[in-house]
Amino acid sequence: MGEAPAFIVDDLHGNFPNGLFLKSKSRETALNIGDRTYVIGATENESSGIIGIRVFDKSTCEWVIPTVLGTKPGPSKGQSAILLDEDRILVIKGNSTFDDCFWFLEINTAFVREQKVRLGKEVVAWSKGVVSEGDKPIVISGPSGVGKGTLISKLMQEFPSMFGFSVSHTTRAPRSNEQNGVHYHFTERSVMEKEIDDAKFLEFAAVHGNLYGTSVEAVDVVADKGKRCILDIDVQGARSMRASSLEAIFIFISPPSFEELEKRLCARGTETEEQIQKRLRNAKVELEQGNTPGLFDHILVNDDLVTCYENLKKLLGLNHGVETTQKSVPNLIHVPLEHSVARIDQKILINFGAPEQEKSSQNMFVLNLSSIKGGAPARTRGLSIYAAEQSRNGTTDSKMPS
Repeated sequence: MGEAPAFIVDDLHGNFPNGLFLKSKSRETALNIGDRTYVIGATENESSGIIGIRVFDKSTCEWVIPTVLGTKPGPSKGQSAILLDEDRILVIKGNSTFDDCFWFLEINTAFVREQKVRLGKEVVAWSKGVVSEGDKPIVISGPSGVGKGTLISKLMQEFPSMFGFSVSHTTRAPRSNEQNGVHYHFTERSVMEKEIDDAKFLEFAAVHGNLYGTSVEAVDVVADKGKRCILDIDVQGARSMRASSLEAIFIFISPPSFEELEKRLCARGTETEEQIQKRLRNAKVELEQGNTPGLFDHILVNDDLVTCYENLKKLLGLNHGVETTQKSVPNLIHVPLEHSVARIDQKILINFGAPEQEKSSQNMFVLNLSSIKGGAPARTRGLSIYAAEQSRNGTTDSKMPS
């Protein structure tokens, strides 16, 4: 039987209506949720700064070290934490800018529950909070020769700052003209297998003895740059992605007929007859699977390239040919190591000032969580943050947007 937890519990003060005022007093923060206490903070190796997770089970008086999934926060010298619901804890890293300070520790979300069953042990998962919406990625599938590559190229040419490709992972060795992180993320098989087990991949496949796959992080990185990710994936990969946590638009490009597809493949003149027949066999299977109910959101028939491209743009809301302007994000605002947070409904009040400055609105910001979406193992998007105003009756929201 383990010992009761020995840590400094954060002070709680009723300074705000319908909310709690938390102030971090150590590198560890403890939150009681039911019969468990979640301790968030320093690991055994204090110098590493890694945010460790420990769970104290009050019913057994034993410590549990959970398996931690998702993209983990970088080193931190201190953080505050506040319970959002029975499923998630918001962790705010001190001494960080807005693009790296908001993290969600998921303890009982659907993803966590699924992984607990899969792994048969205690699981928690990190998800990075992002101050922006982010458009849904676009998954485009279709048989070889149907013209999906041409359609994607036309999108990239007409809207160069709007779309981006995710960089896939592979365990094969790079060729002489290939750069790591540009053509592929080249990795060791043992590393990729471990990351697959940790649910870090949306889809993967073994091809000629090597692993290929699309990671959750690779898709998120494109969105972090303010672009919309396009994925050119075969039908089997699309099926895997549909079963994953990815919220995307799934589009299947179909030929007008199987005979027309055969003509196009033969007309390319780049493959042997044996290779063409292999592609046609695969195409038959993919065309059958493309009509599977619930797999694809839209099916576009590429009878005429110009018409199909216009239909694709219309489907994506791009038929006017105007690129959207990305919203600016206040990533340069710095959250100090010592700060305090309070929760009022779906809003988190963050005070950057010292205790004697807590009544000043100059150091106060409101983090609005009412529109968040996504979650582990990907990003949690839709956060908004703006300056707060102080009135005689308490804190009110400023009209100044972020």
